[in-house]
Order: sequence, then structure tokens, then C-alpha cells
Amino acid sequence: MAEENQDGQEKTEEPTQQRLQKAVEEGQLLTSKEMMVFTALAMGLLLFMGLAPFFDIGLGAWSQLFVIDSVENLDTLGLAKVRYGFWLIILATLIFGVPLMIVTILTQAAVGGLNFSNKAYNFKPNKINPISGLKRIFSVKGLVELGKAVLKVVLLFSIGALVILQQLPSIMQLSSSSLGQGLGRVAELFPYLVGALLIALLIIAGIDYAWQRHSHKKSLMMTLKEVKDESKQTHGSPEVRAKIRRMQMQRSQDSARQRDALDNVGSATAVITNPTHFAVALKYTAGQAGAPEVVAMGRGPIALQIIDRAREAHVTTLRIPMLARALYFTSEIGGEIAEGLYNAVAVILAYVFRIDSGESMDMPELTLPPELRFDENGNLEQGA
Repeated sequence: MAEENQDGQEKTEEPTQQRLQKAVEEGQLLTSKEMMVFTALAMGLLLFMGLAPFFDIGLGAWSQLFVIDSVENLDTLGLAKVRYGFWLIILATLIFGVPLMIVTILTQAAVGGLNFSNKAYNFKPNKINPISGLKRIFSVKGLVELGKAVLKVVLLFSIGALVILQQLPSIMQLSSSSLGQGLGRVAELFPYLVGALLIALLIIAGIDYAWQRHSHKKSLMMTLKEVKDESKQTHGSPEVRAKIRRMQMQRSQDSARQRDALDNVGSATAVITNPTHFAVALKYTAGQAGAPEVVAMGRGPIALQIIDRAREAHVTTLRIPMLARALYFTSEIGGEIAEGLYNAVAVILAYVFRIDSGESMDMPELTLPPELRFDENGNLEQGA
């Protein structure tokens, strides 16, 4: 049965990449203590066998601690022996400890990776909660740990007993042997015993690794709601994403229409600019029915292209920012201008017709309704 969260929903979904990354940041890595015990003990056995020829040198150096080779300077001899003893201990620690530490780190890297997270060292009150502790003891995880402990004891004691029983005749003869012969026999028996125990530890480590991997994956499983919530936090809600896509498509279509309409600038009657942010090309034939038509418009680079084409076609271009913004935000290419702009555009077109016929006159003043006064972002101007 799938695990449930606090909301009662089953965790049936595989963990997402974001959930896995968060677990790593919090120090939740796959680990196996039994695997580390196995590799550490195996490395210890290899060190023992590899350094066996040097044991005599080590024992000889250690024996020097108990030899008083001079009666002079007895007051400082004790301190010198202590320093020598500490040096031997540090040397032995480095020889055995450094390889074991490296093997432990490599084991963790192979099992679940390495990560040094500060969150893993944070104080967690639930760890000292007696109720939570009882739940952990009597949980499935607690039963599995108990089963591993029992299996470990049974296997290790059984294999150890079999090895000792097999070597019992030679062990019985140690009492009649010299100290050197006894140590030599023990040195031969020790790798054999540890090697047999390693077989048992390998079995236990394999079982523990499989269980820890299953438990780690299960602890990271997510409910369907958690997956959806994470997706919303990362990419936004589906409704918002759909709206954004529609807006992007609309902008792309508008941009394409504006580029296609550039060819119509030459037939325009006048171009109203902002001067460079917006440009709207209007067409009107005197005596025609209907309002003036917007044949091209755009902003930014397209506005500059409209102005350039109007200059090449000798189309009158007028800088009227307020009217240019109103036309841009209330009109569509191929459509008529907004009704609220009839009066202003009529005044401008009359002005254009007169100056195109050779008259000289000043630009007329325009007034626009408050609801048609926009800023460059398409928002109504404050106070309008």
C-alpha cells in the first residue's frame, strides 16, 4: 500500500527533479551503514595483509618505549618516551586511519553521493520526542533494523564458530608453542577468520543497501497534489500559462500583420508619429463614405520603418504624440479609426490637404476625450 501524507493522500508519484534536488540540499542522501562496515573491514584486512611484513619493525619500535638504554638524564627520559609513544600512535593512526577514511567516503559516494549540507546538522525537536521515538521503534523500519541485527548476530557468530571449530586442533596447540610461534599462527588465522566474516557482512550489506534504497525512494514519493503544486510554483498555473501563450501568439500575429502592412504606407494620406515610439498611417479620400482607415501602424522598429517609407513616398508625416498613441491603442490595421477620434483626425486631415496643396499654416491645436488619452504603455494618463 502506498504511503500517505498528512492530508491522507497516497504518495503514488515518482519524485520530481526539484524534489530530489531539495532532498540533497537538506542532506537526505541514500546511505547504508552496513555497506560502510563491510568496505571498512575489507580495507582493514587488506592493510593487515599488506603491512604484515612490517609488523616486526613496528613491534620493535614499540618495544623501545620500555627500554632504558642510559642511566643519564633520567629526569627527562620519561618525557622523551611519552613523546616517542605519541609519535608512534599518530603514525599508526595515519597509516590505518587515512585509508579507512578514504574508503568510507568513496563508499558513500558510490552508494548515494556526497553532499555537505548545513541543514543536515540543524536541531530537529522531533528527534527527542519520546512519542516519535516509540513510533520509529515499532514502525516497519524499526522491525527491519531488528531483523538485520538478528541476522548479523546469527551469521557472524555461526561463521565465526565454524572457522574456529575447523581450526580448533591448531588452536589447541598454541599452549605448547612459543610466543613467536603463537603470534605467527594467530597472524595466519586472523585473515582467514576475517575473510569468512566478510562474506557474511557482504550478504548483510547487500540486504541493507536494497532496503535503504527502497526506503529512501519511498520517503521521496509525492502525492498528485504535491506534483501539481510544485509545477504551479515552477511554471505557474496552467490557466496563466495558457493565457501567456495566447498573448504571445496574438503579439506574434499582430507583429506579422504590421510587417505585411508596410507596403501600404505609400498609399497613405498622412502618418501620425510619437515620433519614434509609435507611427500610424491613415488613408482617406475626400468625399468617400466612412471614416479614415488605418493602413499601417507599429511601434519601435516598425514605427521607424513606417516613417522611412512615408518619407520615400512623400507622405506627410506629423508629430502628434497624443493622437499617435490614441490611434495605436484604439485601432486595428485595415479598420476605421475610433469614433471618439473623428473630430481630431478630421482637423488633421484638413490641415494635411491644405499644406499638400501649397498653403502655409500653423498646426491646429487638438483636444482628445479623457478616455482616449494614453501613455506609452497603453494606460490612461492620470488626471485624464
